[in-house]
Amino acid sequence: MDDLLREYLPIIVFLAVATALGAVFLIAAAVIAVRNPDPEKVSAYECGFNAFDDARMKFDVRFYLVSILFIIFDLEIAFLFPWAVAFKDVGLVGFWSMMVFLVVLTIGFAYEWKKGALEWE
Repeated sequence: MDDLLREYLPIIVFLAVATALGAVFLIAAAVIAVRNPDPEKVSAYECGFNAFDDARMKFDVRFYLVSILFIIFDLEIAFLFPWAVAFKDVGLVGFWSMMVFLVVLTIGFAYEWKKGALEWE
């Protein structure tokens, strides 16, 4: 039983150090943080809306469309990276199935571009 516990010792040490370091960072951020918001800090940043408006306000549909397109093309990379890493082992079936996948995504991208989904007015 002592040998079994000794095998888990590095994991326990790692968890203890990670927990302690996380606690130190949280406490340091609470103590050291500067809390004087200026108009630039609370201005609209990424989504184009004010930071402290009503939570029930309507968002523009284009914001959702751009975020969905980002997710779609981000997932493309999530599928493409493991395929590229295992490229030697996938064979012809894996190669052509990925080519079909990329062609379908390229057609979708061209369609979205033609429809003007990527333009922001």
